[in-house]
Amino acid sequence: MSLIKYEILNTVVEYGSLTKASEALNITQSAVSHAIASLESEYGFSLLHRSRSGVRVTAEGERILAYTREIMRWTELMHQEISLIRGAEIGTVRIGTFASVSTQWLPGILKQFRLRYPGIEIKLWEGDYAEIEHWLAGGAIDLGFLSLSDTSPFETIPLQKDRMMCILPFDHSLASKESVSFELLLEQPFILPKWGGDNEIERLIRQHNAKLNVVYEVAEDQAIMAMVHNGLGISLLPEMVLQNHTKSLALVPLAGDPYRTIGLACASLRNLSPASRRFIEEVEQWLESSKISS
Repeated sequence: MSLIKYEILNTVVEYGSLTKASEALNITQSAVSHAIASLESEYGFSLLHRSRSGVRVTAEGERILAYTREIMRWTELMHQEISLIRGAEIGTVRIGTFASVSTQWLPGILKQFRLRYPGIEIKLWEGDYAEIEHWLAGGAIDLGFLSLSDTSPFETIPLQKDRMMCILPFDHSLASKESVSFELLLEQPFILPKWGGDNEIERLIRQHNAKLNVVYEVAEDQAIMAMVHNGLGISLLPEMVLQNHTKSLALVPLAGDPYRTIGLACASLRNLSPASRRFIEEVEQWLESSKISS
């Protein structure tokens, strides 16, 4: 059946390996190879590049993948709707997430979600903003946590504002200030968070038409904090990232209280599966209860 072949193709592309795909699907590697070869024979062109380092989708395969994912998504949605009619809730929701959401939010959200909806499986894809947007656009994930912008091509649900904070060593001359203007940052050695996609730091720089004195560009938040702690420069990070690090760093708000808006994004809110809707409800309820408890 073609649906099974489509699932195999999608899994191979997701894992980048025939072996890992066979393990994930609990079938033999020869069955995986046969399914891919069958599709390639049917279509008349290669879907995958094979090498010693693994497999990757061809340009032709990428075009086909968009359709197979859509077919799989609608099939999944139909099965979930049938289950709802029968009084059960099942399904799979693929979530794109970035590091601070994975650390600060998802453990509590997933714990409650599993208790309420044991028949719904959550699959997590962790990456940066650009990767999550790419996965959403290609249909690889159903929902993605993102830092929302006015130019987002997706439908979005704002969840929480997250202040941008200046982080400094405790002995820095600006550490005792109540707030720091963006202009003052221009005079300091700056460690630039290098996240993928159009992020909040880049938006602030564009807004102020500024040129920072960038001494390092670093992708990992933990590495940025360690470098600041050791006096290699100052930086900007969202407040959510800095939880549990107030004993090692001075945190000073930026003047004007700029913030990022963390939200959920999807291709179409109207066409979300029942399981995806349940996940959104759980996220919103967990955030509301977290505010009350804090």
